[in-house]
Parts: sequence; structure tokens; C-alpha cells
Amino acid sequence: MLAILAEGESYGYAILKRVDELSGGDLEWTDGMLYPVLHRLNRMGLVEATWRHPDSGRRRRYYRLTEAGTEALAEHRRQWEAVNATLTAAWQRLQASAPPAGASV
Repeated sequence: MLAILAEGESYGYAILKRVDELSGGDLEWTDGMLYPVLHRLNRMGLVEATWRHPDSGRRRRYYRLTEAGTEALAEHRRQWEAVNATLTAAWQRLQASAPPAGASV
């Protein structure tokens, strides 16, 4: 969520569409999943929300990252990179020690 908002401010429906787009349709979030997370991030001070009424259409609540949200995103990325590197190394060790395909064990 923070990474999507790092691309720029957005509103709920657009965030849901972006999740769908980024996942190639593999993740199907609903508004019932999205809004509790956005409200929590808002309470934590990681995002700010403002209501806007565009020229056409209905009023929307736009969300944007705060400075604390940008810092949290950087920390989440560092943690993800560490997890990813660890799992990649473990997978490579597992593959290196596995018997060749078709070999009897």
C-alpha cells in the first residue's frame, strides 16, 4: 500500500485497480480489505487523507504518504530485501544439494 502511494496520491478505487494491475490480476482486494488498512495507516501517521470533489463525479477521499510513511516504506523495503536475499540463498543451497532430476534416491 505504501509503495502504491509512493507513486503519488490516490483514492480507494484507483488503489484497488493498481493492486490488480501490479499483481496481474492475482490479488483481488476489496474495499472491505482496503479501507481498514488505509484508516490504520492514517491513524499511525503514515498517510494523510483529504476529501475532494472533482468537477465531474462524486466526492473522493485522497490518500498520500507523509514523511513518516516514506521512512516506513524505506524500512519495509530494507526488511523485504533481507528476507528475499535469505530465502534466495536457502533455495540455491537446497537446489545445489538436491539429487539430479530422475536420479534414484
